[in-house]
Amino acid sequence: MAQEGLKPTRFVKKSLVGGLVVLLPLAILAVVFKWVYGVVTQFTSPIAKMLITRFDWSPFTADLLGVGVLVVFCFITGNFVTTRLGGWLWNWTEHRIMSRLPGYRPIREIIAQLLGTGEDSVFARGEVVRVWIYGKEVDCSVLGIITAHHDDGNLSVFMPTGPNPTTGFIYLVGPDLVTHHPEIKVEQFMKLVVACGAGTQHWFGHLPEHERPQKVKEN
Repeated sequence: MAQEGLKPTRFVKKSLVGGLVVLLPLAILAVVFKWVYGVVTQFTSPIAKMLITRFDWSPFTADLLGVGVLVVFCFITGNFVTTRLGGWLWNWTEHRIMSRLPGYRPIREIIAQLLGTGEDSVFARGEVVRVWIYGKEVDCSVLGIITAHHDDGNLSVFMPTGPNPTTGFIYLVGPDLVTHHPEIKVEQFMKLVVACGAGTQHWFGHLPEHERPQKVKEN
C-alpha cells in the first residue's frame, strides 16, 4: 500500500525532472543568445539608428541588418589576415600594440583554444586517448587529450573533469601507457565529459586483446 501511495509522487517528480531536462537547456540558450545579441547590437547601434531615422525601418530589422554587417566584417577581416599583407600587418599590430594591453594574451589564447583556430589548439588537432595510469596490468584508466609530444617520446595528456571540461589535470606519461582512439573526435569526447561519462560504453566497451589489462599472476 505504501508503495502504491508513492506512485503519484514519483510520477510528478519524474515529470518535473523530465520537463527541466527539456526546458533548462533551451532557457540557457535563450539567455546566452539574448546576451550575445545585446552585446552585438551595442556595436551596431549607429547603423541601426541611421536606418531607423532615415529609412523608417523597424528597430528589430535595423538590428538584424547591423548584426549581418558585423558578421560580414568579421568574415572579411578573417580572410584579410590570411593573406601575406594582412598577416604581416596583424603580426606587427599584435606585437607592437595588442600584446602590451593587460590581459590580451591570456584572453586570445583561451579563445583560440576553444574555437580551435590556433595551430596548437587541442580542439583543432586533438588526439583522444585512454591512459592506463597504473600500468596496463591494472584495470584502471582515464580518458584525455594529447596536448604535447616530447622529444623523449613521452606525452602530455590533459584529462578534463566532468561536467566542466575546461578544468582538469595534466599528466606526463610514457607512450606505452596510452591507447589511441582516432575514431573518437574531440567534440564527441567533450560530450562524454559533460555527460560525466554517460555513453562511454558505446566507445570503450570493446578493446583489442593486446590492449586489455594483463592481470599479474600470483606465485
